[in-house]
Amino acid sequence: MAFFSSQAPYMNPAIPFSGIIQGGLQEGLQITLQGTVHAFANKIIVNFQTGFSENDIAFHFNPRFEDGGYVVCNTKQKGQWGPEERKMQMPFQKGRPFELCFLVQRSNFKVMVNKNVFVQYSHRVPYHLVDTIAVSGSLQLSFITFQNSSAAPVQPVFSTVQFSQPVQFPRNPRGRKPKLQGIRPVHQAPMAHTVIHTVHTAPGQMFPTPGIQPVAYPTSAYPVPFFTSIPNGLYPSKSIIIAGMVLPDAKRFHINLRSGMDIAFHLNPRFNEKAVVRNTQVNNSWGPEERSLPGRMPFNRGQSFSVWILCEVQCFKVAVDGQHLCEYVHRLNHLPAINNLEVAGDVQLTHVQA
Repeated sequence: MAFFSSQAPYMNPAIPFSGIIQGGLQEGLQITLQGTVHAFANKIIVNFQTGFSENDIAFHFNPRFEDGGYVVCNTKQKGQWGPEERKMQMPFQKGRPFELCFLVQRSNFKVMVNKNVFVQYSHRVPYHLVDTIAVSGSLQLSFITFQNSSAAPVQPVFSTVQFSQPVQFPRNPRGRKPKLQGIRPVHQAPMAHTVIHTVHTAPGQMFPTPGIQPVAYPTSAYPVPFFTSIPNGLYPSKSIIIAGMVLPDAKRFHINLRSGMDIAFHLNPRFNEKAVVRNTQVNNSWGPEERSLPGRMPFNRGQSFSVWILCEVQCFKVAVDGQHLCEYVHRLNHLPAINNLEVAGDVQLTHVQA
């Protein structure tokens, strides 16, 4: 049986960006980019290529804002461009957020912009040669996510998220209570090439233990309050990703990870207090609040955000916009029973992966 792994996302990658596509392109793989076009944009480039050299680009997707706006698609082989394919439409708006999805199909790339099919580009070279995505131009990215739409996809149970920046959560000494810490740099390759991703297997085990494919919900499915189940509940290495926009007059919002009627983890930014409150509620009673932070309030009224919650054996680790925020030691330890996600308050959601 083939094991299809769901690659962890790149969070807030700096532009220009180049990152590895683990395992290369496969039929059924969907790659989603979410971000904002600059107000004075002139072009956007997304390349699916072999390695970092740009000599072999299987698919070059290039919106250009000149002459009323159009999109160029092409392929480069051994440093030579082929014939351009142009679509004389511009699906992006300057200064506006966007969602751009590439679905790898047997005969072509299917490209969707803001949930609408924009173009299909027939393969000129075998897509399995692609192992790198490169993004440049007049845009800011919130994240790049990878999802398999193949039948019976699974992900490794033990994996860590990857940041495009050389950042990782601080590790905890075994058996000690985690403490709040700042960010610790990773001495690795240059920023654009950095990938942090580990897979652990039991002794004698050839493949990572299969888990549940993360579920990404379309933008139209985001009423607030938003409530959804987490298939099979939480487990060590399970990631929850929430992205959205804080309302301009926001007072507060919250993200709850629920276990039945109890709240295992309550993450509650409060703008009037300039605090991010963490807590647990059992039998309708709140425990002691945790408020300390390594730096300033990471959420801002009227601005976009991305929250990544990593469940580990001892605690939850939280990153906001790719930067480590806090750790929260589990107060409810039966992780599989924590199987619902709730988001409510003064936010608009743009992406949820649970």
